[in-house]
Amino acid sequence: MKIKALGITALLLFAPLSSQAGIGLKAGLNFANVTSASAINAGSRSGFVAGVFFGSPSMGLMGFRSEFLFSRQGYDFGSNTTTGSVQLDYIIMPSLMVINLGKIAQIQAGAQVSYLLKANVNGAGTGDPATEKILDLFNRFDYGLAGGLEITPFKGFLIGARINLSFGNLYKDPSTFTGGTPSFFPSVDAKNNVFQLYTGYQF
Repeated sequence: MKIKALGITALLLFAPLSSQAGIGLKAGLNFANVTSASAINAGSRSGFVAGVFFGSPSMGLMGFRSEFLFSRQGYDFGSNTTTGSVQLDYIIMPSLMVINLGKIAQIQAGAQVSYLLKANVNGAGTGDPATEKILDLFNRFDYGLAGGLEITPFKGFLIGARINLSFGNLYKDPSTFTGGTPSFFPSVDAKNNVFQLYTGYQF
């Protein structure tokens, strides 16, 4: 039901835009990590991002960009006894204001909401059946800010870079875990942060 509700929300958000905006496709690389994770020596993890966007033409000073993306992110971790990685698959919906710098470049900034589809941990188990349900440890919804720079070297084709900073806590309160805190669990206030490099085409 949650995924169905997410799909309906996306249709309501993007349908009014499609009649007045250019539609495009984009794909690229994620370089992801989490904040407040020094206790587990968290390191960046690479992934990918891909999806569709609706954007205003590069005419005038101001514009908009709305996107519906699949984003694979997470982090690597290590300690004296174990190492591994956490993989997180999100649906992300940024809604951005655009400042056009001529017809070639634009600055993008705005807010985004995310929904966690899948979580996987390699290299660390909890030993407790309740906390082995990995997805139950995470908050499914996330929110934050996104901003970056995009360049259109020739008509239609684009390349860009973006930073996503989350405000929502990645994990639920550990006091609710019956089996204790897992070894890959950094802190209750850990948050996603992602740097993206991408390319795409606007029709």
